[in-house]
Amino acid sequence: MVLEFKNINKSFGEKKVLKGVSFVAEGGKAFGLLGRNGAGKTTSIRILMNVFPADSGEILVDGKPIDYQAIGIGYLPEERGLYPKKTIMTQLVYFAELKGMTAKDAAKSVEYWLDRLGMSEYKNKRLDTLSKGNQQKIQLITALAHNPHIVILDEPFSGLDPVNAMLLKDVVKEQIAQGKIVLFSSHQMNYIEEFCDSIAIINAGKIAISGDLHDIKRNYVRDKLVVSTTTPEAIKADLVNTCTEREDGSLLIQLTSPEEKQSMMEWLVANYDIDEVKVFEPSLNDIFVEYAGEQI
Repeated sequence: MVLEFKNINKSFGEKKVLKGVSFVAEGGKAFGLLGRNGAGKTTSIRILMNVFPADSGEILVDGKPIDYQAIGIGYLPEERGLYPKKTIMTQLVYFAELKGMTAKDAAKSVEYWLDRLGMSEYKNKRLDTLSKGNQQKIQLITALAHNPHIVILDEPFSGLDPVNAMLLKDVVKEQIAQGKIVLFSSHQMNYIEEFCDSIAIINAGKIAISGDLHDIKRNYVRDKLVVSTTTPEAIKADLVNTCTEREDGSLLIQLTSPEEKQSMMEWLVANYDIDEVKVFEPSLNDIFVEYAGEQI
């Protein structure tokens, strides 16, 4: 299954929120939809969920306009939206029925997910008696119980301790393995980098960069070296303005051009005690800061 945003535009009054947004997400892979607050991520998600229509453009699944009767969507919002005074089992079954399941099938699915997430003992409790992390797991069940084709996770790890974060990781991996499209929206770049094969960064309603994350990293200008050494002070003294120390103690050396990297590596090894020298590859956080750091 392939999901395609094709030249999506959306305005609210005089404010143009989305300006020709296009990207492609594939089944069996996780896709990261990234951007600063107000960049257009939530508007894109709401258009995908058919909360409101785009002004122009198309959303396609396998090359055809998305059929909301045939394509199920599960959504875990950043802001929680369940009923705090209702019992957990009652409202989870209710939400699954809203997604088209029979009461019997909904109850069976909810029971499975409560057990899968270690929440069965709470099924007859009110939501507001649970911790924030456990409320997050209940919210997750609303996104998954109806077995959707597309799973949208907006800041999914918020409020989870390391044990529950690991459990959620396993669940996400299962969804990906089942061939579903898993769409992440998060500011926690470490999780995006761990799960997502492809990304799109929205900046002021436009796609600033999109594509395979590995290719994006490889296409960066390769004009910096990362050096691990026992003599950092000597190297910094000799290279002065082109060498800086990183948080982990390694050195970052700026080259005059990518063609200089081989000769610089050889010079470093010949003159200093070098443990490791390699071409600098940006992290997703570096990429995000570059493409979303300023409004375009």
